[in-house]
Amino acid sequence: MSTTPQLLSSAQVARFVAHGFLRLDGVVPPEMNEEALDVFAAGLPAVPYGTPVPRAFPEGSFARRLVELPVVAGALESLVGPGPTVDHHFVHVREAREGSAQPLHADALIDLRTDAFDVQLMYYPREVTADMGGTLIVPGSHLRRTNESDTGRYQNLRGQTRLTCPAGTVVLLHHGIWHGGRRNDSDTVRHMYKIRFNPTVPQVRLWDPADLEDPAVHEELSRRFPWYESATARLEIHNRILLWRALTGDDTFDIEYWATRIANRPATRSTA
Repeated sequence: MSTTPQLLSSAQVARFVAHGFLRLDGVVPPEMNEEALDVFAAGLPAVPYGTPVPRAFPEGSFARRLVELPVVAGALESLVGPGPTVDHHFVHVREAREGSAQPLHADALIDLRTDAFDVQLMYYPREVTADMGGTLIVPGSHLRRTNESDTGRYQNLRGQTRLTCPAGTVVLLHHGIWHGGRRNDSDTVRHMYKIRFNPTVPQVRLWDPADLEDPAVHEELSRRFPWYESATARLEIHNRILLWRALTGDDTFDIEYWATRIANRPATRSTA
C-alpha cells in the first residue's frame, strides 16, 4: 500500500473554501477503529500548544499513525502544509441517552485572520447513526465571524447537516465553522477525537493545482446555502473570493466582478 500523501485537487480545496469542511468517509482501517476505543479509554497525554507533530505524537503512536494515513496526510498537507504544529487534541464523549446537546458555536472566538486558517480534524471510530446525534455543522458559516457561542441561541438553521457516517470517518474543518455536538439518544457511546493543526508555512497552492482552471472550481466557489439571504450570499461569496485569492496567490480571481469592483480606488492611481 502506498504511503505517499494523496494531495487534494483544486476542486476539492474550492469545496472546502465554500463549505468550510471536507468529509473523508471510512478512510481509517477497521483494525485502527477497534484500537482507538482502547486508546481513548486509557487516556491521551496532553500536548503543549504549538508542538510539532513528530514531538506531539511519537512514532508508532495511534495519533501519529492516524494523521499519517496517506489520504489524511494528503488532505492535511493540502490545507495547512507540511510541518504543522498541534494546537491541542481532545476526545469528546457523548454518553448513551445523555439528554443534552452542545450549543451551536465556533471555536475561533478571537481569530480574525483572513490570509490563514487552522484545520480541525474530527475522527469517528464508530459508525454514527441518526439516533446517536452526531456533529451538527452549518455549511458555509466559517467566514461569518462570530464570538464563540454568539450563535448558541439558534436551535436550527436551514441547510444544517447532522453528521451520520461510517466507522473510520475523518472530517476536516476550517477553524471558524459553526458546529455543535448533538444529543445522543442511542444506547451506544459516541466518540469523536479532535486535533487542531496550526500552519507553519504560507497556505499557497499546497495541493495539486493541475485542475486549477477546471469549471468545477468556479462552481464550488459560487455555491449558495439555504441559510443565506440574497444579500448575505454575496457577502459570503465575496469572502470566499478573498480567501481563494490568498490560497492561489492570484489577486485577479473574481466572481461576478464583486471583489474587483470593491477594490477599485481611483484616488490611489497615478495621474502622471
